[in-house]
Amino acid sequence: MKKAVFWITACVVLASINGLILKKESVLSHGQTILLELAPVDPRSLMQGDYMTLRYSLATEIPDEDLKDKGRIVVALDENNVARYVRVHRGESLSAGEHLLFYRNRKGLKLGAESFMFQEGLGQIYARARYGELKIEPSGESVLAGLRDKHFIPLDGGYRQAKGRTTQ
Repeated sequence: MKKAVFWITACVVLASINGLILKKESVLSHGQTILLELAPVDPRSLMQGDYMTLRYSLATEIPDEDLKDKGRIVVALDENNVARYVRVHRGESLSAGEHLLFYRNRKGLKLGAESFMFQEGLGQIYARARYGELKIEPSGESVLAGLRDKHFIPLDGGYRQAKGRTTQ
């Protein structure tokens, strides 16, 4: 009996993890590309290796009043797909060109992935990062797809070409 409970639990856990992975991969493959301008990026973490903490300048533009613990903001994209804050979403319909972006309000506004790990030895490449590239779905959920430089060029050391991915 104990073995059966163990294997059923293990299967449920593995199925749940694989479901989350498939969902994130679907967002990466089919999601809308938006860019979030980075606030000054923290340098490599000496304790964790090739890792940087990301902060998005958009988070500083959003008024703190009336923000719940989590919710969605409305953003509009410019000609380079850089997201600009429009308003806090309160359930109203979106206008043409507007998109939702999920946030969490925990010791500061969190708009997407707040950290980025990269292959050892590529620190100088990622130090040029000026934009976080997110893929979003219509609900506002997002996945960090990579970083871009000030000319909007992906900073991935050839990863996308090796994996057969292209940018929009």
